[in-house]
Amino acid sequence: MLIFYTIALVFLVALSDDALCAEYSKITPKKRASFKGQRDLYSKIYIYEDPQTGEKYYSNLPMDENFKIYMRLPFQNREEPSLVNVKREFNESALQHRFHEIFDEVSKKFNLDPSLLKAVAKVESNFNPRAISPKGAMGVMQLIPSTARLVGVSNPFDPVENIYGGARYLRMLLDEFGDLKLSLAAYNAGPEAVKNYRGIPPYPETINYVRNVLQYYELYKKAGL
Repeated sequence: MLIFYTIALVFLVALSDDALCAEYSKITPKKRASFKGQRDLYSKIYIYEDPQTGEKYYSNLPMDENFKIYMRLPFQNREEPSLVNVKREFNESALQHRFHEIFDEVSKKFNLDPSLLKAVAKVESNFNPRAISPKGAMGVMQLIPSTARLVGVSNPFDPVENIYGGARYLRMLLDEFGDLKLSLAAYNAGPEAVKNYRGIPPYPETINYVRNVLQYYELYKKAGL
């Protein structure tokens, strides 16, 4: 993912109503009701329909008054990593969506350690297939639109497709840089930033990102995940 130093960066992506509604429907009415009145716990998706073409666009920020709120998705709380809770949180967030099998299958295809791929997903989205970052990264592996196109992902909110795309991209970076830390830095800050700095870019976000992924990687390996 590329880091942009701007006040606000909006992502704009055309998706079908069915794709987003399918994800929203996974949140039960009881769960949605529990978040009423707690606006700070919601991330919002806005919709704009082009009056001439009829094409619909979705954004995490309204570009103007023509963008209307399409849905609100509750944020997930994150816990500090520890070997004590890592199995419990992974079982609750990933296994209930059958992600465990997906990670294992995709990891074999791209010759990756499944614990590494799961660690990236944990830091990127906390295994949330509906996650949308302020920079426009989407889904479990937090793919920005350009990266999604690069790895052939058409629906970043489909967890199977998203994990596949994230694994393919990580494999590409490992092949290019031949170093885990540099590859993780490139996943976060972009390959060009790593090349320009000839190492991990001195961005606090990227430095923390690499450290956190490696920490979860070790925890998942110890926990047998």
